[in-house]
Amino acid sequence: MKKRTGENTSIKQGNNIQTGDISKQQVLPKSLSKRLKVAYALGQYGWSLIIGLINIWLVWFYNPPAGEAGALSVHLIPQNRFWGFLTVIGLITMAGRLLDAVTDPLIATMSDRSEHKKGRRISFMQKGAIPFAVVTALVFFAPTQYVSTLNVVWLTVTLLLSFVFYTVYVTPYFALVSEFGHTSKEKLDLATYISATWFLGYATASFASSVWGIFEGMGMEKLWAIRLTMVIFAGIGLLFMMIPVMLIDEKTYSSSKPSAETVKEAFKATLSNKNFRIFAFSDLFYWFAVTVFQTGTVYYITVLIGLDESWTGIVVPAIGVLSFLFYPIVNLTAKRIGKKKMLIGAFVAYSVVFLYSSLLGTYDLASEPQVYIFILMTGLPMAILGILPNAMIADVADYDEKRTGVARQAMFFGTRTFMSKMGQMLAMLVFGWIITYGNSAEHPIGIRMTAVIAAVACLVGMVVLLFYNEKEVLKGIESDD
Repeated sequence: MKKRTGENTSIKQGNNIQTGDISKQQVLPKSLSKRLKVAYALGQYGWSLIIGLINIWLVWFYNPPAGEAGALSVHLIPQNRFWGFLTVIGLITMAGRLLDAVTDPLIATMSDRSEHKKGRRISFMQKGAIPFAVVTALVFFAPTQYVSTLNVVWLTVTLLLSFVFYTVYVTPYFALVSEFGHTSKEKLDLATYISATWFLGYATASFASSVWGIFEGMGMEKLWAIRLTMVIFAGIGLLFMMIPVMLIDEKTYSSSKPSAETVKEAFKATLSNKNFRIFAFSDLFYWFAVTVFQTGTVYYITVLIGLDESWTGIVVPAIGVLSFLFYPIVNLTAKRIGKKKMLIGAFVAYSVVFLYSSLLGTYDLASEPQVYIFILMTGLPMAILGILPNAMIADVADYDEKRTGVARQAMFFGTRTFMSKMGQMLAMLVFGWIITYGNSAEHPIGIRMTAVIAAVACLVGMVVLLFYNEKEVLKGIESDD
């Protein structure tokens, strides 16, 4: 902080004690303690668990693999294709992601402009948590146990609402990375915390099949065993989503002021930032790739390798454990060599993983060793791509605020999620189309092609990221500190 002649400009951070010219005082917000950083990150565990139920199990539930003993024996929605490539589940998920993407800038602007007494982020998180959990569980409660138009309507309405309330919670949540992280290093640390809890939540969702297997062992019908599991997991997710809402006083740790921009103005201003625009388009291809792959994981395990669906609850947590081992390395290395270089390497590594997965079941190996190799290959790129993107967006948002004087952190994260959800929307449409060309052990070509498509998309995202100017962003932050 620059000192002015004749003034005592000392500031004691945390207690907000200041002396000197009152008209020139600047109150610095407190930094989150480790306890509150954990509390903040646990909110991400909650929403990751809930959205993981959709990402992992939705397509498998409504479009069960042909001939798989572990899948549902009934179809709840039509399985046929329209115009040669569109499926019912593909159309519904596409509509959901499209609505979700459109609401991102709207919710972001509403949050940026909010003057709520609890803060412009926490207040939205509080409103979105309960309906998000409830509606997501209801997605799996189609009214009839046979193919019907009523089930299609039910799935459409509940899935659309789930995505809307997801945005109400998540977009303001991510904006807090920029506002709670007062330096680039703090932002990277927060991104590391929430990356860990995101994966824990996703891993927990993958374990759902083991839980409903227990209920089946108690004599419960498979369909209702799945539904009970979804209710339990959604309830657990809700409890964790409420932790940061209840424990963190936003205004104590953030000094950002409400924006006066409209949705159109904020969206246009955000996309005018060249480095953000490059990052966002790269992120679109990444999310397309990873959504195709995540949706296909249960198919790769059960159809290509021939293992039971419960292996999904083994593979995903195992990758998470390995990924966590890399977290300190990723954090320290990114501070030393920069985030961009590491992301480029992760894109390449992920592409190799996807191509390897496309050939699962063809290697001269038993099923289990193929899975173990997959786990070992996935840990490092998952750690990198789990941590660094949020930190990079927080850097860009911070630099943009210092450059323009407008605090639109939520719009940056909202626009980022808009682009990512466009990628997810296209991914769900493409996945639903491709697997119709073969989703059984006898004819797996559709499943294999989904992994190849994911690899190509990942490489395209890497090429786009090459144009991101990280030095400009970090220099801009440091020059204004």
